[in-house]
Amino acid sequence: MKIVEEKVLSYLDSKRDEIIDFLGKLVRIPSVVGEELEAQKFMYNVFRDMGLEVEMWEPDVDVLRRHPAFFETTSFKKYGYRNRPNVIGRFRGEGGGNSLFLCGHIDVVSPEPINAWSYPPWSGIVVDGKMYGRGAADQKGGIASMTYALKSILDLGIKLKGDVLIGTTIEEEDGGIGGALAVVLKGYRADAAILTEPGGSRIGVASAGVLYFRVKVMGRTAHASRAHLGVNAIEKACTVYRALMELNRERQKRIRYEYAENEAPHMKGRATTINVGVIRGGDWPSTVAGWTELECRIGWPPGESISDVKREVETTIMEASKEDSWLRDHPPKIEWFGWSAEPSEQDVNHPIVKLVKGTAEEVLGERVVFAGGSAGLDTRHFILYGGIPAITFGPEGENTHGIDEYVNLDSVIKTSKVLALTLLRWCGVT
Repeated sequence: MKIVEEKVLSYLDSKRDEIIDFLGKLVRIPSVVGEELEAQKFMYNVFRDMGLEVEMWEPDVDVLRRHPAFFETTSFKKYGYRNRPNVIGRFRGEGGGNSLFLCGHIDVVSPEPINAWSYPPWSGIVVDGKMYGRGAADQKGGIASMTYALKSILDLGIKLKGDVLIGTTIEEEDGGIGGALAVVLKGYRADAAILTEPGGSRIGVASAGVLYFRVKVMGRTAHASRAHLGVNAIEKACTVYRALMELNRERQKRIRYEYAENEAPHMKGRATTINVGVIRGGDWPSTVAGWTELECRIGWPPGESISDVKREVETTIMEASKEDSWLRDHPPKIEWFGWSAEPSEQDVNHPIVKLVKGTAEEVLGERVVFAGGSAGLDTRHFILYGGIPAITFGPEGENTHGIDEYVNLDSVIKTSKVLALTLLRWCGVT
């Protein structure tokens, strides 16, 4: 076994330039959530050329709607699921080993404002050992790592006992309903799954609960010269805003979660967050604003359910409204829309978690920690709805969702090695 592993590691070292070239090609294909088709065609051809059994298929929205985790994502409302396929490749083992699912999301967030980037976001340019570009870290670097992890084994003619599934999915950034959930509902199964989200020396073992909600506050319009006759909905919405921010501070003091705080020093005491991301109000400078809307996101680690969180948010807003004479008689309306995800947590004592941790520490030469629980991830679909143990492990990168996103190329190669050794050790070699 040791000789086989050494051959795989040597192969990956020899393919460094090829792996980087592959990643650059993938980064140069824009695949903003909702527009994933061209990148998925690319991955279909890659998996086919590796000799895998490959399927490329569009999500069935009728099947998805019948599942309790379904919600209409923003990208679904805009694009639907036509021309937005998932791609799954299968390598059939010789039998008698564990199966493993390697998965990455092909979609990326918008790179705007493009003129703020130091390098064009679709360039895949390499500077000082880093590849810059939208999606370089989140998550195309991980896709390159997992692709070459399996490719190394296939090219060397190594026969695994267990089956390997490898796939690229859509709309993770928007909730993963047409992506990972659709994959699970289509019946793909394995004994464990690794999703190659960026992380470096962190193994993701938790996914946050996430909810979007909208608060509508009504006022009374009047001409601005007689503003005293109206009720400004923007002013009244400030009452709601202050109540939500106070709830946020109270929750952050009360709710602690080790794995979320492991993500970075600045995460201490911030395992849960309420964010007011959009405010719209009024429609004319000379008119007292008759309406205002706040659109918000609340995220939280495992430990609370969706119903628990909804109840606390609604109670907070209604209690604050009772303190204002106008809002008491004209209470805000609360709408829950978009993201609606339960949190999930993977048992760190599961054999796949222990194996990846030990293998990663061996390859990286440093301590690997468990993290997660601050963001919604596709792992929840595997764990909650597929009954598949799932973690995230991927290359080191920075500025995900931000300007000048990049991935560390040494980390891409090291991640390939970790995943390749995991395949050998988990699936078994004949």
